Amino acid sequence: MSENKTVKTDGSVKSFLAAIQHPTRARDAQTLLALFEKITGYPAKMWGPSIIGFGQYHYVYDSGREGDFCATGFSPRKANQSIYIMPGYHDYSEILSRIGKYKKGQSLSLCEQAR
Repeated sequence: MSENKTVKTDGSVKSFLAAIQHPTRARDAQTLLALFEKITGYPAKMWGPSIIGFGQYHYVYDSGREGDFCATGFSPRKANQSIYIMPGYHDYSEILSRIGKYKKGQSLSLCEQAR
């Protein structure tokens, strides 16, 4: 059984965000951090080297593979800002249609295209 590559770490969210060089992406990341903390009520934690996550849940696939992942989060990547909303909560189609250009990844992450 393969192990989940993206796990919660002791990495510093503050240091990670301070290293973002693109000014718009850095500002957007700070805004997302404040929104996610306020809305979820969870503190920000690093998941892997580049995902800022809030809360967590345990999953078990039919194959028997299991693990933990953040319930929601984001990653200020160079090409686009990725926002992760785990499945099973709500149908977000109506809301997503209002945010502009986006795509849904295979892992059910939502990626807002770079501005």
